Amino acid sequence: MRFSAGHLAAISFLLASDISATAATATGSLNVTITIQAECTVVSASDLDFGTHGVIDANLDQTTSISIQCTSGTPYAVGLDAGTGSGATLAARLMTGPASATVQYSLYRDAGRSQVWGDTPGVDTADGTANGSAETLTVYGRVPAQATPGAGTYSDTVAITITY
Repeated sequence: MRFSAGHLAAISFLLASDISATAATATGSLNVTITIQAECTVVSASDLDFGTHGVIDANLDQTTSISIQCTSGTPYAVGLDAGTGSGATLAARLMTGPASATVQYSLYRDAGRSQVWGDTPGVDTADGTANGSAETLTVYGRVPAQATPGAGTYSDTVAITITY
């Protein structure tokens, strides 16, 4: 094997230099934080539809659901107001239709329809402690037998409030 003078000079230089170049490292840290505060939100609320009927001569029962989500461990109270029907109360909510006629209905927290769902925390609300995931609450509705108003579509809007 033959080396040129240039090759020999380069090899000599490399051998003569300090090839002990070692890698150096430095360390530090990065702090990562988040602050979780208590919060609740209404994820969804399905419509309560009593269907199509003629004479209201017997109770008409239906259910729907409300989905809420709160920070884990947060105590909550879900309330439903009396709705927008003129003269409505928690016990006798009113759907309004043609010529301002009304159909009475009620909302309950239990399947037996004995616990009216209202909006006073700890009294007539659905209370619980959150697990951090979406939770579904069932709303039990009833249109009681009553004098049937004129034909048409009757509706109401009920506000949902979560106190936490």
